Amino acid sequence: MTPIVSIIMGSTSDLPVMEKACKLLDEMQVPFEVNALSAHRTPDAVEQFARTAKERGIRVIIAGAGMAAALPGVIAASTTLPVIGVPIKGMLDGLDAMLSIIQMPPGIPVATVGVNGAQNAAILAVEMLALSDEGLAERLSNYKSGLKAKIEKANKDLAEVKYNFKTN
Repeated sequence: MTPIVSIIMGSTSDLPVMEKACKLLDEMQVPFEVNALSAHRTPDAVEQFARTAKERGIRVIIAGAGMAAALPGVIAASTTLPVIGVPIKGMLDGLDAMLSIIQMPPGIPVATVGVNGAQNAAILAVEMLALSDEGLAERLSNYKSGLKAKIEKANKDLAEVKYNFKTN
């Protein structure tokens, strides 16, 4: 199986956040790889990864990083593949990481999800891939229908909760 999505994180301490992307891609049956690379501690390895990702069959990169959060931008600077940045909550509740990821110079875009939003990053990657994969598009549609069903069930459950002054 050849991966088509690559999940990169600055260190394994980011795994509790980034594993949400792993789980979603696994559920959607999308082959993926997971690696830890640091824009600051292993810059040559990051550049090599980014330059060779496309020829290895990668179609979308999800990059999670905290604090200075240079990883998504450094990757985007060395590839033409779409890069989705995941700001990891750390210092300043992740605001520092989010601002670092979204403030990219013209010509080096990084799509950015919310702080600790690895699951949304995976969904966005699946949406991109589903444009040319009908089976994946159907699995994604079923997944989103399931989200709707969960909320409808939650609302029915809430209707059963009784309080003296509750009106619905």
